[in-house]
Amino acid sequence: MLDRLAKLIVNYCIRASEGDEVRISATYEAMPLVRELWRELVKVGAYPILNLVDEVLDEIFYSYAGDGLLKYVSRVEKFIQESVNATISIISYTHAKHLVSIDPERLRIRSQALRTLNEVFMKRDFEASLRWVVTIYPTKALAQEAGMSLITYENFIYKALKLYENNPINAWVSQSRFQEKVINVLSRVSELRFLGSDVDLTLRVEGRRWINDDGRKNMPGGEVYTAPIEDSVEGYIVFTYPVIWRGVEMEGVKLVFRRGEVINVSAIKGEEFLKKIVSVDEGARRVGEIAFGLNYDIDRFTKQILLDEKIGGTIHLALGSAYLATGGTNKSAIHLDLIKDLRDGKVFADGDLIYSNGRFLSDIL
Repeated sequence: MLDRLAKLIVNYCIRASEGDEVRISATYEAMPLVRELWRELVKVGAYPILNLVDEVLDEIFYSYAGDGLLKYVSRVEKFIQESVNATISIISYTHAKHLVSIDPERLRIRSQALRTLNEVFMKRDFEASLRWVVTIYPTKALAQEAGMSLITYENFIYKALKLYENNPINAWVSQSRFQEKVINVLSRVSELRFLGSDVDLTLRVEGRRWINDDGRKNMPGGEVYTAPIEDSVEGYIVFTYPVIWRGVEMEGVKLVFRRGEVINVSAIKGEEFLKKIVSVDEGARRVGEIAFGLNYDIDRFTKQILLDEKIGGTIHLALGSAYLATGGTNKSAIHLDLIKDLRDGKVFADGDLIYSNGRFLSDIL
């Protein structure tokens, strides 16, 4: 499976070629996958660079760094962000809640400082000068968070990645074509209204570009997304699943919008932490992304946003920075995804029903 995944990432996701410098970020748990990626990259003549991540080192930094260091932006990190041809980030936690004891204010300060690197990334993504992918390696910590045994979780991940298909690349090409049909519908829409249990939300998307997340930048992929008009979001939404930020969980999150801005924030659990997040900067109170989850091989919540935002039959929105490729202009140090199950809901486009019970109507595709 790891050999298949490495080939998929190198040849389909980042399309590596001779002379590319490719940065791989992972924990030591993911070394079996790193080795396979290393092999595939070298075979095509790309130069791999390893960035080894360790949660304990992160915890030490946040625990002992003074304000000056929390606000510091590494010139080396900035140079790498500006220079590499491609990046492969492997979610492979050995501890899913390693920052849960850190003062939220310290996390806020650091997030604000890293906005510079985030803007470099967003700019290069918009210019198509950086090829990037985020993927996942099944660790015991991730399996435990998802409430599964390791073997069950591995099978779940490999199915979501389409590695059990005879030809995983062809399977993702088929997924891409399906999602392109959805985009053809949404690209003609000016206003979307989401109705269902605990949601009545309206927003405008005219003039914005819908992006096909078909596995090239997120593996697994399985969503289409854009950025709403910044001042257009109106109404309320209660999110079905916990929102997780740096290992801290917030449950029962409700947001109320007026003229595009969050005017009321509440949560059953983690409300004060959530309020700190949306106070990072002005852009943190506006929506930078609206998306439909379309990967029906992902059918359960796992507490891992790479997977959960793709759950077939869900929508999600993100507070904070917008992807420039969508035409969105909102800027922020954060990009906080929040997921709503819409398998009992409906979506109207300019007043017409286009989506019901978790799926787009077949007669419009």
